[in-house]
Amino acid sequence: MEFIELLKVILIGIVEGITEWLPISSTGHMLLVDEFITLQMTEAFKEMFFVVIQLGAILAVVVVFWEKLWPFRFQEKNVIQKDIFSMWFKVVAGVIPAGVLGLLFDDFLEEHFGTPLTISVMLILYGILFIIIENRNKNRTPAVSDISQLSYKTALAIGFFQALAMIPGTSRSGATIIGGLLLGVSRTAASEFTFFLAIPTMLGASLIKLLKFGFAFTAPELITLIVGMAVAFVVSIGSIRFLMSYVRRHDFKVFGWYRIILGALVILITVL
Repeated sequence: MEFIELLKVILIGIVEGITEWLPISSTGHMLLVDEFITLQMTEAFKEMFFVVIQLGAILAVVVVFWEKLWPFRFQEKNVIQKDIFSMWFKVVAGVIPAGVLGLLFDDFLEEHFGTPLTISVMLILYGILFIIIENRNKNRTPAVSDISQLSYKTALAIGFFQALAMIPGTSRSGATIIGGLLLGVSRTAASEFTFFLAIPTMLGASLIKLLKFGFAFTAPELITLIVGMAVAFVVSIGSIRFLMSYVRRHDFKVFGWYRIILGALVILITVL
């Protein structure tokens, strides 16, 4: 594997680690980066790589939120934490829409909407929505301030918002957080639930891509996967901690403005 290609993979891993959890579209950013640096790999492998690299980001969620995700406490009298089991059932409810719609429309949407123009439009559209919703919620008190207060109905509704992220440029975390904010969930709770929803959603998407591609990798392809996931894991830990610290004191409007500016720049570059 050439050194320059390894540097490209590291860059993609950094982009994935930062943008997977910030509401600015990881897939959109990776596709845009690829437009300019162009990874030297087959289209089939690249399609799979852009999804499977997210496994590193998922592992970061597990590491950062282990205490909130693992329901067993063997050193305590209450071995099973019922509230954590309840949270996982809500996550399952939230995953259903993306799972069903993903199986039906994922290939079609990737084939017809994975373009710089679509990505730009989605970046701008959801950027505007973030600003509008934050202005709307400015003087409102969230009805749900903790994940334990989420109803199954709300979890399922947030899951439908997550399914909107099948269109490149939308942002899975962005769509899910917007859904949570619209439904009266606090920024912190919406962000945490977004992270937890990502675990089964992204695991499922990665498994499907791997099964479609197969497990017969060349040495450079295997190195690409390992390096990409490792970099995404390390960077994701910092990204997750930054976002959780940020949303406790600030709103999401800065991400909205970032999306609008980036989308406009990409349209300008594409036109020129």
